[in-house]
Amino acid sequence: MTSRRVRITVVGAGCSDPETASIAERVGAGIARRGGILICGGLGGAMEAAARGAKSEGGLTVGILPGPRAADANPFIDVPIPTSMGEARNVINVRAADAVIAVRGSYGTLSEIACAIKMGIPVVAIRAWSEIPEVIQAGSPEEAVETAFESAGAARP
Repeated sequence: MTSRRVRITVVGAGCSDPETASIAERVGAGIARRGGILICGGLGGAMEAAARGAKSEGGLTVGILPGPRAADANPFIDVPIPTSMGEARNVINVRAADAVIAVRGSYGTLSEIACAIKMGIPVVAIRAWSEIPEVIQAGSPEEAVETAFESAGAARP
């Protein structure tokens, strides 16, 4: 029997400041170093930074895009999946994951966190939504990745 690679979805703002981008990039790199598959919304901001980090470590990246064109994916996405679903694609983004890491973000990120919690998918956050009791808070990108991998193993086969 072969083991399946862990799938980690990274969520966060489509536009991000340099500090948030740095955190997301470190998260992406950590996922790739652990052999995980990085899933994200496929566009800019924290999503692009996380995918860039994963690619810097030779990782595999999947982008669940809101529009109809694969060409809209950021340049670090290996597998673009156009959905033509707009923000409804957020459900697919988290459903595809064994765990979710939230890097800051606003209401779009909150919707993905809520979907993940409702689906029983663990959520780890860095500087995001600490007032939600089900969200596991991490103090660093490395801690977030470690916690997500541990939680993913306990969450679903």
